[in-house]
Amino acid sequence: MDIRIPRGTQDILPQEAGIWQFIDQKIHDICARYNYREIRTPIFEQTELFQRSVGDTTDIVQKEMYTFKDRGDRSLTLRPEGTASVVRSYVENKMFGSAQQPEKLYYVGPMFRYERPQSGRMRQFVQFGVEAIGSSDPAIDAEVIALSMEFYREIGLKGLKLVLNSLGDKESRTAHRDALINHFEPYIEEFCSDCQQRLKKNPLRILDCKKDKDNPLMDTAPSILDYLNEESQNYFETVKDLLSKMDIDYVIDPGLVRGLDYYNNTAFEIMIEGEGFGAITTLMGGGRYNGLVEEMGGPESPGIGFALSIERLIMALKTQDALPELQEGIDIYLAAIGDASSQAASELLFDLRRAGVKADKDYMNKKLKAQFKAADRLNAKYTAVLGDNERLAGKITLKEMKSGEQMEISLKDFPEHMKSLLREDAR
Repeated sequence: MDIRIPRGTQDILPQEAGIWQFIDQKIHDICARYNYREIRTPIFEQTELFQRSVGDTTDIVQKEMYTFKDRGDRSLTLRPEGTASVVRSYVENKMFGSAQQPEKLYYVGPMFRYERPQSGRMRQFVQFGVEAIGSSDPAIDAEVIALSMEFYREIGLKGLKLVLNSLGDKESRTAHRDALINHFEPYIEEFCSDCQQRLKKNPLRILDCKKDKDNPLMDTAPSILDYLNEESQNYFETVKDLLSKMDIDYVIDPGLVRGLDYYNNTAFEIMIEGEGFGAITTLMGGGRYNGLVEEMGGPESPGIGFALSIERLIMALKTQDALPELQEGIDIYLAAIGDASSQAASELLFDLRRAGVKADKDYMNKKLKAQFKAADRLNAKYTAVLGDNERLAGKITLKEMKSGEQMEISLKDFPEHMKSLLREDAR
């Protein structure tokens, strides 16, 4: 039987996992500095959650969700994005009742979309996202955007471009919606069937259509920025002013509408400029979603967030030759000679690990020379040799691999000696 990995998924092999761990640590570090706390939600949710929040006119809901019935005939869906689950949890666990508002949360985990697999776009992918729920202060918009830009900067990417737009409040969007319908309706037969269906339901989605992106009507479509009321305009100006004071450069793109129905007011994407990315230049996106908490049955709690793909981040790091040089290896390798010494080495190995030392030994009955080669492959700082003579004398021979310096250490004191030695090396 030839069983292979499902299309659109990948194995993260041990030699690659270090990069993922490095990125995970960067995520945890920057979120701690910005006072965002981790939240973990289920991988599958009720299908209705995504239909109501993401929007039944979006490609995600119409074409890309992995939906199935459980044994109770309930419709469940593997999560295609993270915001809906976080908001559901926020409402269900009454986090809006916390004295400290806004709730500043982040998540890291797998998402699932049935898409045509291509570079930087998988059917199972890992997303890092941030959500700040409970405040309508434009300063929190600027903070969320700053966090995303700083994350990419600290991880080593260059050539970043922040793109901003405002989708306005409900009043502004209604006026813009009517203008879009008037603009597209006379020529809607020229557009794909999806756009035809979206004309009356959500004409803003037409601007996000990939099939008809080159239609001349796209370039002449009414701009949302021309329909912002005074309140929405002032909000957008404040966000821009705050970003400028943080020395964060940006460009305005009235065509930036994002792919989800729950966005309003601030919308943003971070793109990367340079060779090697093909058609995929967008690294992440986000925006404000006032009204989504109410849609989930909670009280008025405005929110803003972003999400980014770790796979696409790694692709960008590789293209810019900016992958971190990770120093992997172990502290010590125990090389044993003879069965009795090999058993004693197993006991000593446990004591070393309990003392906090990264240690390993041979389990393949290799000759001493082959064991030293294994220590080299594992990038061991030290190698310790335990033969019958050393074991009976209650001693072990320790060799520093870099200098070749050797010394004899008491077996009884060896774990603590190694612990002290490594502490000195770290200074």
